[in-house]
Amino acid sequence: MRSHPTPYPDLNAVLGELTESVTSILGPDLVGVYLQGSFAGGDFDAHSDVDYIIVIGQELAENQVAALQAMHARIYDLDCAWAQHLEGSYFPQETLRQPPQPGETLWYLDNGARQLVRSVHCNTRVVRWQLRQHGIALSGPAAATLMPPIPDHELRQEILAVIHDWGGEVLANPQHYNNRFYQGFIVLSFCRMLHSLHTATIESKRKAAEWAKANLDPAWRELIDRTWATRPVPEVSVRTPADPLDFARTLEFVRYVTGLAEQVDIK
Repeated sequence: MRSHPTPYPDLNAVLGELTESVTSILGPDLVGVYLQGSFAGGDFDAHSDVDYIIVIGQELAENQVAALQAMHARIYDLDCAWAQHLEGSYFPQETLRQPPQPGETLWYLDNGARQLVRSVHCNTRVVRWQLRQHGIALSGPAAATLMPPIPDHELRQEILAVIHDWGGEVLANPQHYNNRFYQGFIVLSFCRMLHSLHTATIESKRKAAEWAKANLDPAWRELIDRTWATRPVPEVSVRTPADPLDFARTLEFVRYVTGLAEQVDIK
């Protein structure tokens, strides 16, 4: 494992424990452990969650899943805040090489969770692109050697579908998202998705927000700036109602970005 994959010694210790434990449990079935997301892309801070991907030679056996469940619960209980903010999936190598299939699930650990569940969360072109372009190997070969490049038009098509589907869900069921965490998360995510449609790259929410402030109607700048206040302590902000005016503007922003997305040539 890289001895200093992040600037935070306590996080490096947690990642070391994760890597050593997974290696012990999976043995030759382990292909590699990779840091991805903001820590791999380089635009992180003390409030970032810790995204990882673990590549495996084949689907996990029942006894391996049981051992990994115990391991993740043990790591969660470590006396370190980073240990409660790990998030990632176990990818069979052949699955990683192929385009994601509708409804295809992986064993997944959510941010703030103690146990693995089956989820489609990481089984996307976006995650594959981030892993291939920026993944940091904590063990195993370079991530780019494990999968082919993601075609630009396929990445854009996936992102456009998320804008329409998730945007429609937010507008149809706004009260589900009416808290400080989701209010900020939605604004920053829609900034990033629109930026990705234009560039066929995945940048951090911070960089995408700066791009949006520079390229979208200036009327949205104050809302975008205020969203950063929602990032610290998400387990608290998710239980705190959003500011009514900011939430109303967020719904307007979803409509605005959805309209702009329809105008982008994704071919």
